[in-house]
Amino acid sequence: MQAASQQLEIRAWKRLYTAALFEVDGTKLPERIAQAETALVLRARELFHAPGDNIEEEQALDDAMYALQALRSTYQCPRPTVETSSRVAA
Repeated sequence: MQAASQQLEIRAWKRLYTAALFEVDGTKLPERIAQAETALVLRARELFHAPGDNIEEEQALDDAMYALQALRSTYQCPRPTVETSSRVAA
């Protein structure tokens, strides 16, 4: 059961990450990046407290965060306000 819930968590952040990478609407890109970053941070926090060896997913999270930062700087997307990012967590 735990493996199934872990797979759901992995898919959740990967889905948002992929949506940000493939967003073609420049007006939606900053929000997509913010949503993906929030999901990555939340999952990293979960893994920090999770037992066992999660090094592969932790590395994937680090790589994804780096790619999102590169995407943001490439398209010069401003960081959204705290209010925008908090909507994702709700």
